[in-house]
Parts: sequence; C-alpha cells; structure tokens
Amino acid sequence: MVSRWGWLLLQVTRRLWFRATLISLLAVAAALLSLVVSPYLPQGLSAQIGAGAVENILNIIASSMLAVTTFSLSTMVAAYAAATGNVTPRATRLLIEDTTTQNVLGTFVGSFLFSLVAIITLAMGAYGERGRVLLFAVTIFVVLLIVVTLLRWIDYLLRLGRVSETTQQVETAAAQAIRGHVERPCLGGRPISPAEARLRPGGRSVFCDRIGYVQHVDMRALSSVADKAETEIVVEAVPGTFIDPGHLLARFNGDEDHEPAIRAAFTIANERSYDQDPRFGLAVLAEIASRALSPGINDPGTAIDVLGRAVRVLAIWTNEGRNGEPAFPRVLVPEIEMADLVDDIFTPIERDGAGLAEVQIRLHKALAALARAGDGRFRDVAIQRSRLALQRAETSLSFRPDFDRVRAAAQLVGADPVAGQPARAPASG
Repeated sequence: MVSRWGWLLLQVTRRLWFRATLISLLAVAAALLSLVVSPYLPQGLSAQIGAGAVENILNIIASSMLAVTTFSLSTMVAAYAAATGNVTPRATRLLIEDTTTQNVLGTFVGSFLFSLVAIITLAMGAYGERGRVLLFAVTIFVVLLIVVTLLRWIDYLLRLGRVSETTQQVETAAAQAIRGHVERPCLGGRPISPAEARLRPGGRSVFCDRIGYVQHVDMRALSSVADKAETEIVVEAVPGTFIDPGHLLARFNGDEDHEPAIRAAFTIANERSYDQDPRFGLAVLAEIASRALSPGINDPGTAIDVLGRAVRVLAIWTNEGRNGEPAFPRVLVPEIEMADLVDDIFTPIERDGAGLAEVQIRLHKALAALARAGDGRFRDVAIQRSRLALQRAETSLSFRPDFDRVRAAAQLVGADPVAGQPARAPASG
C-alpha cells in the first residue's frame, strides 16, 4: 500500500513538466559530458569521422525542435478540447497524464536544450577537436531518438483525443483500480459492511477540515496510530467520498492527541482520483455513454461499446479473493457494495437509452454476462437491475415489437419479470 508521501510523489511524476524536465536535464548532461571524456580520446579522430559537421546538425535540431514542440502542444490542446466536448471532462486528466505524450514532449524539449547548450559550448571553444568527436556521437544518437519519437508521435496523433481511444484509457484506469482492490480488498484493512460500521459503538470522532473528495487514504499511517493507541480505527470516508467539515473521517477509541495523525492520513482534493476509487472509473464510463446518447450527439454505438467495456471491468471484481489476512487488521474499512458498482455504470445508460431498443438489448445482455461471470456474486444485483431497466423501457418504447425484443433479452439475465407474456428472441448485438 502506497503511503501518503509516496502517493503524492506519484502524482508529481505524472505531471508533464516532470518528464520534460528530467529528459532535458539528461540531454544537457550529455552535452557537457563531452568536456569530461574528451581528454581520453585519440588525436586525429575528428577528421576521420567528420565531426566538424556537428555544428550544422545542432543548428538544424535547435530550429526544428522548437517548431515541432510548438506544433505538438497546439495539437494536444486541440485533442484535450475534443475529448472534453465529445467524451467527458473527467477523461481529460488521463490524456494529460499519458506517458506517451509526456515522453514525446520531453524528448523534443530535451533535444532543443541539448542542441542549445552544445552550440553555446562550441562557440566558447570549450570542446576542442577530441571533444567534438564525442559530441558528434551524442548528436547522432539524439537525431536517431528524434526520428523514432516522431514516427511514434505521428501514429499516436491519429488516435489522440478520439472517443474510442479516450474510452479505452478510462477503461484501463477503471480496470487498474478494481484490480488493485481485488489484490488488496478494503485498502488492506479489515472488511466491515456499511451497516456494521453504523452499528458499531461510538468513540472519538475525527472530522475533516475542508470540503472536497477523499483521494487517498494512508492505511499504513492509520495502522501505526491504531497500534500506538492499542485500538481499532473505523474509516468512515473511503476514497471517492465527498466530505465537508461536518463529515466523519474516522472513529476510534483513544486520546485526542492521535486525531491530527489520523486526519493527515486522508488526502482531500477538489476532484476524485482513479487510483483508490474503483467506482470513479465506472462513473466516468457511464458519463461517456450518457453523452453519446444525448440528442446533440446521438451515438448509441458508443453507449453499446461502453456496456461491453463495463462487463470486462466488472468481471475483474468476480475474481476477488477473501482468503488472505488483511495487512492492517486494526483498521476497519467499509466494503464496496456490488449494487453500487452496477448502479454507477448501468443506471445512467438505462435511463438515457430507455427509448432505444438496441441499447436496451445490449444492456440486458451485459447484465446476463455479469450474472454468469465468476462465482455468480453479481447475479442477484444483475437481476434486480434488469427488472428496473425493463420497467423504464416499457414506459419509453411505444412500438410493441421493440419492447418484446428487449423483454426477451431481459429473460437472458436469469429471471422472467413478465412471465406468461409472449416474446421473440432479440436480434443479435
């Protein structure tokens, strides 16, 4: 489990400026390295390999990389705007943190600074003939790196900001968060149901001091406090919870002196984060589908695509193991209820696509797949969700044959909410 400081460091490494700065420093170090290594190279090597042309090459790199970087930044801004308008603003953060984009811009900026430092050092006459040899070799390597990066960048630009590509990134983030929960349920703490948490005896309550969303909980810090106080800590605000100064963060039986340490274990920000919040990724997928089903966009195919992705993401949850001992047994964390996961992704699609038979059919088939997946823990929730979706469809589908197809698809989930009424098999899709 990542500590609070480790998690904050992870957020820094995801910033665009971090990779660009790191690669730029490496490029500048490579240019200055020639000054140190040049005394160990043999005389006359510069004339043999044509190292005198290095200044012309550096001038080309300096002028071209500045233009390429400017063009790339404008393209990225356009892609972010397209993703915000056509997908959802909550997905833009994933595009900004994309490692491919950051590596490309870091390479371009680093190459520009490398050439700039090398040109200045050459003008000072600091390299000498032997220093030019090593600088020439490093410059050739930088040129090859630029060519490879440009080819990758051209291929990536063809997909950057597209609905399918952005949806894939959201699915990957959601799957990663759920997989993390599968590997360590309840953040590594001892599971407790929300009902049991409410019924536990009171104790000292720890409140937050600001308004926002819980992004990260430092379980190791909470466990350390619980060990020192020789008590148990009940977490009341899991990642993704919207809290205010009147909302409980945690409860414990102990001294008031431990409250600041417990409060510091909760990282609160203005937006939700994908890392420890499995429900957030599902909610963003639902937003993508809802936007696609809006009258202004009218793209039911994207909603159908999201339903397929939702099944893949939720299927990971069915492999969740409960046999391992919790890493932090003194910290009690409410379990995420399966009904909430299903509601997060299916309810918006069920509501906004109630009048589209093809979306409703795919929705019931997705619920049927979940009902069959893994150990069947989604079965009861899927059946209940299917019944509610069928009631919505009945009020929205005025053409009876369309509703019959939807009802037949609902029967695949494992329950027949309208037994005795005729229905024909749904069309494939």
